[in-house]
Amino acid sequence: MRSACFALSFAISMVLVGQQATAADKTVVVKFKPGARSTTVKGSLRGYDGVTYVIGANAGQAMSILFSPKNSSCYFNVTAPGAEEALFNGSTTGNEFSANLDASGNYEAQVYLMRNAARRNETCQYSMTVEIGG
Repeated sequence: MRSACFALSFAISMVLVGQQATAADKTVVVKFKPGARSTTVKGSLRGYDGVTYVIGANAGQAMSILFSPKNSSCYFNVTAPGAEEALFNGSTTGNEFSANLDASGNYEAQVYLMRNAARRNETCQYSMTVEIGG
């Protein structure tokens, strides 16, 4: 009986540890005030968590994103609608994205911490200004 209780408590503790190690990703739809061409969103993340911002835009429009993180290991990527690979990779290109868009649909800007900072469970507070024109 004691060994069964021990086995059950061990199994429950392993499930709880596994849940704590799982990254919490969230998705946020970026909304513009009526008539506005730009908006600024602020957020934070910790460890392996990630935030995906969904930005609706049309082909032919120009999009720019200025990312201002408080942690130097915090970056963002931009992915075009239906694409499997990033259109922009912030860890190699920097904190500013600007492009004339080839496709209509929902673009995604994913904010994340590099693995070295995520392993240390660091946090990143940031602001991101999104502008769409044309």
